[in-house]
Amino acid sequence: MNGFPLWAEIDLAAIAHNVRELRRITRPSARLLVAVKANGYGHGAEQVARTALRHGATDLGVARISEGIALRRAGISAPILIFGYTPADCVSDLLVHQLVPTVSCLQNARDLNAAAAQGGRRLPVHIKIDTGMGRLGFACDGLGGQEPGQAQQAIREMARMPHLTLEGIFTHFAGADQADLRHAARQYALFTHLTATLAADGFHFALRHAANSGAILQMPDTHLDMVRAGIAVYGLYPSPEVDRAIIALKPALALKANIVHLKQVPAETCISYGCTYRTSRPTTIATVPVGYADGYRRGLSNIGYMLVAGRPARIVGRVCMDLTMIDVGIDSQARVGDEVVLIGSQQGTVISAEEMAATLGTIHYEVVAALTERVPRVFLNESA
Repeated sequence: MNGFPLWAEIDLAAIAHNVRELRRITRPSARLLVAVKANGYGHGAEQVARTALRHGATDLGVARISEGIALRRAGISAPILIFGYTPADCVSDLLVHQLVPTVSCLQNARDLNAAAAQGGRRLPVHIKIDTGMGRLGFACDGLGGQEPGQAQQAIREMARMPHLTLEGIFTHFAGADQADLRHAARQYALFTHLTATLAADGFHFALRHAANSGAILQMPDTHLDMVRAGIAVYGLYPSPEVDRAIIALKPALALKANIVHLKQVPAETCISYGCTYRTSRPTTIATVPVGYADGYRRGLSNIGYMLVAGRPARIVGRVCMDLTMIDVGIDSQARVGDEVVLIGSQQGTVISAEEMAATLGTIHYEVVAALTERVPRVFLNESA
């Protein structure tokens, strides 16, 4: 054992490779923002950020102010954009740590402006435009149910706020990772029409951005002044519909554990809570120290598998909070301390995050981002 009975290996050389690949296909004049929210999609925000910045990234993106502050305290000085909502009582922290919030509604802009006025400072912000995601942002013309010019009117009001600097404006695609790009194309048309209208009125933004990982790959015309790379940085393709020939990505995360217990059992032995599995024959059950408290999903009970000596071993019984059992067979040569692979490769056999996601009926984003803090991250190739 390596000191941890369960760990995630993060290959920073793979992160470096993926960032270089993204930089290769991104418009040369566009800045490259790397999203490191949710602890770098489970990969380690600080380490991913440092590696990405060394290999072509210019900016970082987080979901919440606490994530940005953590990066600043780690000594990272690159521009950081907060994608989500930031309340006005955080303005002093925004200014101290030089973090840039997103403004998605007029009231939030007014509150941020008033709070910045108390300190006599100007706060740079990015404006979020809803072009068809239906989540955050000022709804632009063309979505239906909106008064013509509503978004433009709000932006004009923000431009008059003496303590806000309108640094950027952006939208987010709902389907840029699909084969059918019509919805994404319509979103982009709405966004560019809005920014062109604003430019004609004298409102110019230093940073216009729209492209996420899917659009970086599939919609090069959307690269604008900056692109925002998320899942692709971690070596995972945005969806099965994306053409993988466009870019060569390397998965950066492997999840591994050691066998901590072995026992031979007869047929009709009940395994785990609820007795949802009973052995059909004499066999050997290995216990692996991983469970749903580590982010290893309970939905894998009785249907998932792990790799032992390069061979699939089925999960039997329910995944517990801290432990999971696998059937390694009556003739297994497995020993306590042997390495088990939950995500990754072993002796030429692979369990990918995408495959696990398909088993669970979810997406690979959730599989990697769900890994909790109690899973130690072991960083490989830290000099990358």
